[in-house]
Amino acid sequence: MKQTTKRFYGTLAALAFFSGITGSFAFTLGNKIASRNTNVPTSSYVVDSNEDPEPKFMTCSNAGTPAQPVDLTEAAEKGCASVVYIKVTAGGDTKVVRYRNPFADIFGDMFGDEGVQQRVYRTPKQHSSGSGVIISSDGYIVTNNHVVDNASKIEVKLNDNREFTATVVGTDPASDLALIKIDAKSLPAIVIGDSESLKVGEWVLAIGNPFNLTSTVTAGIVSAKGRGSMGTNGVQSFIQTDAAINKGNSGGALVNVRGELVGINAMLLSETGGYQGYGFAIPVSIMKKVVSDIKEYGAVQRAVLGIKGGSLSDIIDSKKYEDENYVSDYGTNDGVLVDEVIENGSAEEAGIKKGDVIVAVGDKKVTKMSELQEDLAKFNPGDKTSITIIRDKKEKKVNVTFRNIQGSTKVTKALSLDSCGLELKELSDKQKKAYNISNGIQVSNVKAGPFKTAGLPKGFIIRKCNGYVIKTIADFEKAFKLALDSEERALFITGQVPAGEPNVFAVMFPEE
Repeated sequence: MKQTTKRFYGTLAALAFFSGITGSFAFTLGNKIASRNTNVPTSSYVVDSNEDPEPKFMTCSNAGTPAQPVDLTEAAEKGCASVVYIKVTAGGDTKVVRYRNPFADIFGDMFGDEGVQQRVYRTPKQHSSGSGVIISSDGYIVTNNHVVDNASKIEVKLNDNREFTATVVGTDPASDLALIKIDAKSLPAIVIGDSESLKVGEWVLAIGNPFNLTSTVTAGIVSAKGRGSMGTNGVQSFIQTDAAINKGNSGGALVNVRGELVGINAMLLSETGGYQGYGFAIPVSIMKKVVSDIKEYGAVQRAVLGIKGGSLSDIIDSKKYEDENYVSDYGTNDGVLVDEVIENGSAEEAGIKKGDVIVAVGDKKVTKMSELQEDLAKFNPGDKTSITIIRDKKEKKVNVTFRNIQGSTKVTKALSLDSCGLELKELSDKQKKAYNISNGIQVSNVKAGPFKTAGLPKGFIIRKCNGYVIKTIADFEKAFKLALDSEERALFITGQVPAGEPNVFAVMFPEE
């Protein structure tokens, strides 16, 4: 009996021991599986020898829940105070349309107008809107050129709801930037940041007035820098962000987490016309140079290297696509491949040749064409720097003195019709009929300047400029500005004297 009892208790003890091991293994395994599947903190405890050995479980409330990654409220508040709503009115001009009377061939010239009649009509007014950023307390505002282009009236509404009429100080279509001004003081100017130190992945806010929704703030990150090939003409080096940018955001602010301006919102990439995750801003490194030049000279002083080429990586990819066995032999995969050197340009003077790969400007590395454009945008004609190239797989530095598009190292100040000594007036329909012309404007006065030097006389009727038909003074001003931005800086004026004798004048504009 005693022996049977011992065996009975021994069996119970063994079962209890193995049950404990099995239970412990199952508990541990369960915790590991739960930890892998749910990422929720597993139960754990710590026993202090000096305290009551009672388990202390770590719950979700004390497990260190991640907080918001960054506080954007201060940046939004600072940015909104400096972003304005811009309303633009275009059109409303009076125009004269000449057309041939369809009944003239049937009834003859009954009214003595040779079958040609005219109709006066007013172009419909068009309204659009955008955004702008206050950059100085005395009323200077930066926006996009396409926001204010061809505007007959510009109205600005501040964040505190005050409204002003703005005037255009200067524009730069190449960078799509414009500087306007309102008559006000003590305005909340934004702090200008550093777009070059901006990093991919950094938080940014896009502030503007999309769809007339004033002071709208959207958040995102910097998706890319130096983005080019956006289908625009001119300087291409954009900050790409996934912060929502829509119609009406153009000209608004892209700010960092400190509320500092790092870019001017410019465009979105979309197949529908609405936001699809791709917004682009002009870096303030370009904006500062444009604004400074417009203020000082009235026009942007743009340094031109004098080459044609493209991003080497894109060229290599294209060749590999055409020939899968192609092997790059440039000694590098990054940089700008020079395809052509412009005659008498800065690059030719420095000794840069076709086939060279530009890999640095000064001490800044260049990996693609958009980065080269952004670097060059900081220089003035006459500035000097070193450019690093790779030729025959060997690195070489050359010294460059930059020139402008006209090939000069001198500063080019903005010219106006007034500064050039030209006064114009439009002709009435009665005068046009008397001169037997359908279009043209007349020189009312010529003072000392390039027009007088060219021999353009008072009373001359201007009908064409550089091939453009001139109907109004506005048409002439456009042709004048295009001539100033051209390589030749020349305006060929075709027309006639009131007596009808035709003539042509070549007007050359000085560089200063």
